[in-house]
Amino acid sequence: MTNRIRTTDRRRWLTVAQWGKVDGGEPVFLLHGTPGSRIGPLPRHGLLYRLGVRLITFDRPGYGGSDRHIGRRVGDVAADVRAIAEHLGLERFAVVGRSGGGPHALACAALLPELVTRAAVLVGLAPREADGLNWFDGMTESNIAEYTIARQGLAWLAAHLEPTAHKIKQDPIHLVNVLYDALTSDDRRVMADTGIRRMLVDNYAEALRISPGGWVDDAMAFSSPWGFDPADITVPTYLWHGAEDVFSPPSHSRWLAARIPTAKVTVQRGVAHFHALRILPDLLPWLIGANDAQEPRGLTRAEVRGPGRSGATPAPL
Repeated sequence: MTNRIRTTDRRRWLTVAQWGKVDGGEPVFLLHGTPGSRIGPLPRHGLLYRLGVRLITFDRPGYGGSDRHIGRRVGDVAADVRAIAEHLGLERFAVVGRSGGGPHALACAALLPELVTRAAVLVGLAPREADGLNWFDGMTESNIAEYTIARQGLAWLAAHLEPTAHKIKQDPIHLVNVLYDALTSDDRRVMADTGIRRMLVDNYAEALRISPGGWVDDAMAFSSPWGFDPADITVPTYLWHGAEDVFSPPSHSRWLAARIPTAKVTVQRGVAHFHALRILPDLLPWLIGANDAQEPRGLTRAEVRGPGRSGATPAPL
């Protein structure tokens, strides 16, 4: 089910989709990666319906069918999510963000505490100015170049990304192929799944169907002040990261967990960035409050956990 919704200021349109148990299900917003779109990758429809999850996705401004919002900050997503929730008649909901969607999920948790019940972040990023964090340490060269150029300005970043975006628009599998050399063996195993590979290709195609504007604006937003402090988050928050991730290093989740008072963190050995696609289904019961545990159950391979400010800082690998 897909429709277009006006933003609160009435200036832009957002393209929104709903999946799973749309009528009467527990609402969960899934905030896509960078680049990404509302169409995926997603948990299977049967699983969503069986768990009673009403999954809500939308194209961030500049992606897919959503109007661009040049100069947007990470925190601006909260107004868009509020507008969607009001249109759908939602009083409370959970949020989860994957990769580039992670900072946006944290924005909702920080700025919409009266609406958000629980928040989860998979392989997310910390703020660029994170005190005491070497932001680029362990990051792949392509991402370092992208975020370094972002500091030079919008025009420079657009010129850097447009050639790749054009190739992806012509042949969406191009981005998967470009990423392949940087993938760990675990990420390559995930990519070998033809279903996941197809979802990623379709996702990139939709994300860049009109322009690379969303991708450019995401990178600019990650490289600028977010417009909120993660330390202000008061709702239960769960962070998951693959220890071998080179696209968003696990030190980012450790930094966040040490500063969000309500956070729990898992850094899982032997897996990397795209393993998050396999973790999301395990998080859904916790997100909708199907159990009262302080953290998701069933992640038996998790090895590093820390309670944020309420206890010790996360243990090193």
